[in-house]
Amino acid sequence: MTHLKKVEEISATSGSRTTIELVYEALRRAILCGEIPPESRMRVEDLRATFGVGSSTVREALSRLLAENLVTTEGQRGFRAATISIEDFKSIVEMRALLEARAVRHSIETGDDDWESAFVAAHHRLAKLETEAVGREDELVGDWEKRNRAFHDAMTAACTNVWLLNCRSMLYSHSVRYLQISFAQKRCIPRDVRGEHQAIFEAVIARDAARAEKLTADHIFRTVPEIEARLAEMKLSA
Repeated sequence: MTHLKKVEEISATSGSRTTIELVYEALRRAILCGEIPPESRMRVEDLRATFGVGSSTVREALSRLLAENLVTTEGQRGFRAATISIEDFKSIVEMRALLEARAVRHSIETGDDDWESAFVAAHHRLAKLETEAVGREDELVGDWEKRNRAFHDAMTAACTNVWLLNCRSMLYSHSVRYLQISFAQKRCIPRDVRGEHQAIFEAVIARDAARAEKLTADHIFRTVPEIEARLAEMKLSA
């Protein structure tokens, strides 16, 4: 947890967010990017000293992460970063594919010109970077991750089911955690996704809901063999 900073340092550039929000967001980022490895002990006293805040603030932040399944509890033995497994990842992918495909259909059915324009812009930014990233994946993968999420968020933004969107967003974050941890040693853009994104984009713009649903689900499921192989390699090298 060496990259975590005291709240005073974080708050200087974080606007009006509360101390609990700042601690929660910092821990969440550290878990999702693998800086706090799976199953790591997260001692309240250690985190209190790291952030320079009270124990109650740390416990509230950890409780929020517990609700997102990013940390687990062990009775009276404290908190740990959630474990990872291929079985867990398959469950995440199954639910994310189901929800995101449904959100895409809803967006196509209800999205207006403003939604479509925002989606076109998000796709343009992603496609531009995916072209520029050939041979420079390690250098640009951070920007790609941001633009990839923006593309998926824009695609589903016209869905009016808030519960569906919230669950889909949480599952997306868990998927990213697996990608970050699995490819930590060699950061790269998974497979050649440009064609997949282009096909999804064309189906959405054509308002072909059935095709967009299928392409979206297939796109999400294609990450499973990659992550399964990487987790197997990590287990063998441990």
